Parts: sequence; structure tokens; C-alpha cells
Amino acid sequence: MNNIRQERIKEFVEAHNVATIKELQALLPDVSLMTIHRDLDALESRGVLVKFRGGAKSVRHTGDPEFNVRMRDNNAGKVTIAQKAMTLLQPHTSIFLDASTTNLTLARNLPDMNLNIITTGPSIAIELCRLHNPTVTLCCGMINRKNLALSGHNTLEMLEKMNIDMAFIGVSGCSLDAGFTCGTEGDMLVKRLAIRKAKTSVIMCGSDKFNCLMPYTFAKLPDVNYVITDGAVPNAFVEEAARCGVKII
Repeated sequence: MNNIRQERIKEFVEAHNVATIKELQALLPDVSLMTIHRDLDALESRGVLVKFRGGAKSVRHTGDPEFNVRMRDNNAGKVTIAQKAMTLLQPHTSIFLDASTTNLTLARNLPDMNLNIITTGPSIAIELCRLHNPTVTLCCGMINRKNLALSGHNTLEMLEKMNIDMAFIGVSGCSLDAGFTCGTEGDMLVKRLAIRKAKTSVIMCGSDKFNCLMPYTFAKLPDVNYVITDGAVPNAFVEEAARCGVKII
């Protein structure tokens, strides 16, 4: 019986890349939470999956796709999100752009206005050099070759000293249960700190990211002020956003 149950868990995790404990409980409603955790421990010991707090991911799942792959994905949607984001910008304010490809699209479309821009994306900083009026600060830190994002202790220490009026944060996944998620611990810590430091936090979320899940949660709906997207939003998410006072654009 254990082998049959564990095989069902294995197949579910591999099919979805990432699964929450809540999803596994729905898959196996007659099984206790403790038994599910024991099954996950057994599967992890066999090298089938990797447990993380609140769920498990397939060993085939390596996190976010590479930067160049993501730049080719949903380009029209990213432009739509960037155009909406620009309506929130005010001159003479300080904004944070994480290293997401949606923020790179924003940087490529940004008007030449007087802003203090802080970023953890080297590609974003280089793109902004075409403009004359913004002051651009590139955070220090260790670069992830896969997603071209800076993170680590030095990045967090530098961000801790920054004053941020508005933070624009990209996501890899979004669900009501898990919140806003990303693929690496380093990115999670940077996004979480930027949201805490910012007076206003803006989530940049393509409609294809809803009901997707990545291993690391960096924020929940009550933590942010805006969610910008390019298409339809699930009704349950709209209702919860309204309850939390979060504006969807």
C-alpha cells in the first residue's frame, strides 16, 4: 500500500513539477498529514523529489528557465504589463526593479524621466544607460548565471540601506495558497526585503503565472499594494485581492 501511495505522490509531483502539502492532501484525502510527510521523506531518500517547507518539487525541476528563454516568453504580455506599470511612476521618486525579464521590458520602454532607480539586474542597469535623467544604482552581490540576478549577503546589506518609494517585483508563480513565488532562495530574500523596504509594492504577474507554483514564497497578497497583469485573473484571486485592499491593474 505504501508503494502504491508513494507512486501516486511521485507521479503527481513530476507531472506538476512542484506540489504543495495541501495539494497532496487533496490527492490523498484518506491519508493523514503525518503519513504524507513520511512518504515525502521516503521519496526524498530515494532521490525522487526534494522536500521544501510546505511541499515538494521534482528532481527534474530546476527552477526558473534561463534568462534568454524567459525573454522570448510572452513578450506581448510583458509589454502590456510594462505600459501599465509606467502609469504608476512619479518623477523624483526612488524605484526598485528586480532582475525579472518583465522589469527588463519596463526598462526598455521607460521614458527619460527623473528617477532614482535601484536594481539587482545588470541587464536592466545597462539598458537604463540609454537614458539621461534617471540615476541608476546597481546593487552589488553574487550573480546567478542562469537568471542574471544579483543576490546574497552583500545585496541584502546594500538594499537594507536604501529608501524605496515603489518596488516592481516579477514573479515565477502565483496562487492563493502559496502567494507569490520564485525559483531560488537568493531571489526570494531579495524580493522579500525590497517589498518590506518599499512604501508601495507592485507585483508584475503575467496571466500565465496564476496557479503556477515555485519553491520559494516571498510575499502574500496582504504584503503588496498592486498586482499588474496582462490578461484574465481568476475570480477567487480577484475577490481575495479586494478583501486585502490590493488593486489589480
